[in-house]
Amino acid sequence: MRLTGAEILIECLKEQGVDTIFGFPGGAVLNIYDALYHAQKDIRHILTSHEQGAAHAADGYARASGKVGVCIATSGPGATNLVTGIATAYMDSVPMVAITGQVATSLLGKDSFQEVDITGITMPITKHNYIVKNVETLADTVREAFVIAKSGRPGPVLIDICKDVTAAQTEFHNRPLKRVFGVTPDVSEKDIEEAAEAINNSLRPIILSGGGVSIAGACEEVRELAEKAGIPVTTTLMGLGSFPGTHDLFTGLVGMHGSRTSNRAIAETDLFIAIGARFSDRVVSNVNKFAPNAKIMHIDIDHAEIGKNIVTHYPLVGDIKKILKQLNARVRECSRTEWNKKINEWKTSYPLKYERNGSLKPHFVVEKIYELTGGDAIITTEVGQNQLWAAQFYKFKEPRQFISSGGLGTMGYGLGACIGAQIARPDKKVINIAGDGSFRMNCNELATAVEYRLPIIIAILNNRVLGMVRQWQNLFYGGRYSSTTIDRSTDFVALAKAYGAEGINVTEPEEVEPALTRALEYVDRPVVINFEIDRDEKVFPIVPPGAPIDELIDE
Repeated sequence: MRLTGAEILIECLKEQGVDTIFGFPGGAVLNIYDALYHAQKDIRHILTSHEQGAAHAADGYARASGKVGVCIATSGPGATNLVTGIATAYMDSVPMVAITGQVATSLLGKDSFQEVDITGITMPITKHNYIVKNVETLADTVREAFVIAKSGRPGPVLIDICKDVTAAQTEFHNRPLKRVFGVTPDVSEKDIEEAAEAINNSLRPIILSGGGVSIAGACEEVRELAEKAGIPVTTTLMGLGSFPGTHDLFTGLVGMHGSRTSNRAIAETDLFIAIGARFSDRVVSNVNKFAPNAKIMHIDIDHAEIGKNIVTHYPLVGDIKKILKQLNARVRECSRTEWNKKINEWKTSYPLKYERNGSLKPHFVVEKIYELTGGDAIITTEVGQNQLWAAQFYKFKEPRQFISSGGLGTMGYGLGACIGAQIARPDKKVINIAGDGSFRMNCNELATAVEYRLPIIIAILNNRVLGMVRQWQNLFYGGRYSSTTIDRSTDFVALAKAYGAEGINVTEPEEVEPALTRALEYVDRPVVINFEIDRDEKVFPIVPPGAPIDELIDE
């Protein structure tokens, strides 16, 4: 059949199983939006308040569902407004396809109205990107984009489509993609045997479960390995939920704000097994003093991560789930009584704690959210102290339950991601734990949540400062609080109501449970709860810059 480029795009999206798109229209994508109008029964379009919100919502949708998230924006400023969201997805390996409009091919390179080289801009922050100048190549370009976004180590792909291409016509056929992409290599039997033997001979092993475990759907295999071989498990921030936070073998978060148990265990382990993790600076801190007594085993699908930050003794590159199945078949059952006894002693001696002095504590708020949701909610966060309090005090039981900007650390991420996650998982309660500084950046997306009657909860831990930056200024800069006090007169409750959401203010500990209970009862609108906390609340433990990870500062 003969279709326009815009119609071909929509048909290809339907081919890929896309049922939701987040976006904002403009001149260069008018043909696409006209085609979307005729496809309303098949594809739901969520009109966000800003293109950055569309990118974050597509990201949150992808993380919560495991599907490819899709966002769309017009050329020029519309396209550049997606950039932060694309970079966020890239750093955290989120499958996303961003579609942007571009000026007509005859206007390219002439500084035309709303023209930017978005493929050039996004080249470092996408797995791949395209500019489509010929309608004949459009269909296979879209198909390729989805294959690339979700295969191997996932990530965002951008398709920039010239406006005249969306208007041009050509024959369209539903057909499989002919191009063959790289195949994930199999690990040799010899490497599997050596790795299994290393685990069997280890006296003090520990597993680091990263975000790649959830992406690979390998959580059960990690749990089987840990339980069969009696190995304690820690996680990265992105790995939260990949191993149950309620499990006896779980030691807590690792790294800069990790538990003392996790960090001490790494200092004493003789075999460090990293699975689907990339040894970021927030995990490793001082490279020369990380796991000083250990051999390093690294299981990952991305060969580029092996040896990039840490010397690896047992590299296993390939599909994590498949590799773990092979390892589990060869690893011996073991209780490791002495090692686990020591781990449990540390867990008893160094629990995560905070001072209970009668004032409203952010830790208490997160604990109450956990208690009242039964640990079953999807939690999105902004970035900063709010993110770490959520990571430390909510016990994540399942993959895709914790959604946060880890690699890029994007303030303003959480609300858009919360919207996307709620649309992806309407069966779940979705709660965004936010700081006032981050929330203020993209609070306009409240209008989106209200329009689509999304029952999300935004829990603002409002200390009226840029909390994490202020904490660093307090600990490492002599208390010189340069531009971190934002004690503005914004009334978040009034703001919520102005958008059409519900707003609740909480100042005392005894008000927390009633406020959350009330918020959880709403099924047709978002609720903003403003928790007023002290500006000098801090996230502990913390590893000072450049220190080994077992040299933590406690409160």
